[in-house]
Amino acid sequence: MGKSVLLVEDDRSISQVIMAALEAEGCAVDHCTSIARRNALIANKRYAAILTDVMLEDGDGIATLDAVLDRHPDTPVIVLSAQNTLDTAVRASEAGAYEYFPKPFDLDELIRAVLQAVARSGDTSGSLDADPADSGLPLVGRSAPMQTVYRMITRVLRNDLSVLILGESGTGKELVAEAIHQLGHRKQGPFVAVNMAAIPAELIESELFGHEKGAFTGAVTQSIGKFEQAHGGTLFLDEIGDMPMQAQTRLLRTLQTGRITRVGGHREIELDVRFLAATNKPFGPLIEAGLFREDLYYRINVVPIELPPLRERLSDIPALVDHFLALAVQEGLPRRSFDDSAIAAMQRRNWRGNVRELRNLVFRSVIMSRDDLITSEALGGIFDEPALGGETRREESDFGQAVNRFLLTERPEPGAVYECALAAFEIPLLQSIMRQCDGNQVKAAAMLGINRNTLRKKLVEHGLGAL
Repeated sequence: MGKSVLLVEDDRSISQVIMAALEAEGCAVDHCTSIARRNALIANKRYAAILTDVMLEDGDGIATLDAVLDRHPDTPVIVLSAQNTLDTAVRASEAGAYEYFPKPFDLDELIRAVLQAVARSGDTSGSLDADPADSGLPLVGRSAPMQTVYRMITRVLRNDLSVLILGESGTGKELVAEAIHQLGHRKQGPFVAVNMAAIPAELIESELFGHEKGAFTGAVTQSIGKFEQAHGGTLFLDEIGDMPMQAQTRLLRTLQTGRITRVGGHREIELDVRFLAATNKPFGPLIEAGLFREDLYYRINVVPIELPPLRERLSDIPALVDHFLALAVQEGLPRRSFDDSAIAAMQRRNWRGNVRELRNLVFRSVIMSRDDLITSEALGGIFDEPALGGETRREESDFGQAVNRFLLTERPEPGAVYECALAAFEIPLLQSIMRQCDGNQVKAAAMLGINRNTLRKKLVEHGLGAL
């Protein structure tokens, strides 16, 4: 069979570049521009690898990929596409593609993938039963950094390897975890997400592994932990870097054995769980400081997926803004849009809060604007921080002064500062926001950036339901 490669591409300039690079590596390249010609060629010849574009002159290269693999199931197929979305990447993987490259691609990387495919020809990649059209996952963006993320996601859908999702706060790590679950072979099972930073240290083991009745003071009944709840599906631990050392030891054993023991129990329970984790903290300093087990780090970091900060994919802002505007309408907010000047202003910002900050800004703009079209001038009064390289926010300074006054006047006990500060500031914050929104809980939740049910519970808890 040799190094015979078929290129199905109707862009002449791209075809010439790829053919020249492959021929320089000793490959014999046949080229065509249509599905019909492709089918005629593969009917009479077996190729070591096939490269195909998606949008061809007579059809969809992915939709017709089964015709290739039915005839030559062992031939690796590499898909090239200018339709740079997660759905396209998953469609390619779902159809049995060996690899997927969004345009524009790195030529050297593409050639390496082709040569690897040729060397491994005969090793099929299998297929997925995911339906991206029904996924509804809000992973938005066609920038080069996001294409890398999409490709990594498609590579872990067929297996149960542990995945560590890395990225700054607000970049969408949980969305990636949801995509891996909902597009993978465990999509019929539960998806259980746990934020380690939100659970008191003394309760983490019970929360994850469950406990038996009488295991500790207050354990009046048996409790099923998150691992058991995720049986047959996926468990996602966010901010795993905040996990206490004792819980890390128990987690390591669970990942090694596939079994848990409830707190206070003795019986081992065998589980079938896909494990995903995420963090916004670098592990090196944590390991050096003795705060995170090195052996656990290597256990969870089998496949790393790193999410880019928003400042490194500013070209995705228009698509993200459109997505959030649609979500705002679904939440019952007015239909608004941003003009080009407003979008340009957004693309000049640093976005320390990343995509989460952008979402909150869009929702806040929709609420506060009186016009259907939001301009950069109107947006300037809504921004809560300056653009790239700006000075410290006045709001942060004012809030810091308020915190200092609180610490000096209230003098909370050591270890109780966090809870006391929440009690002192949460009620007036909720009162102020609810007044600004005229009692509209949908608008208030959007402005705060929290779930409406969470806001409702807080209002009831503090007796603020009448505001």
